[in-house]
Amino acid sequence: MAKKLKTKTADIRKLSAANMAKEMEETQRRLFSMRLQTATRQIANHRELPRMKRQIARLKTIQREKELAQAASTKGAAQ
Repeated sequence: MAKKLKTKTADIRKLSAANMAKEMEETQRRLFSMRLQTATRQIANHRELPRMKRQIARLKTIQREKELAQAASTKGAAQ
């Protein structure tokens, strides 16, 4: 059985950059797997596809927020 993905935004925000990258990779692998299952008509729950897409968007958004916050703090420290 695959490990459970972090779905709560608060849980995702607590992740380090390395753990967030692992989470993103795992989510993208699951989405790929679901797409294959959909193509071969083997998927049991078709509502999981949009859920995975939303999860990827959520991860990318939080990752970008962290990048911008780090850039702002670096820029503020340099001045």
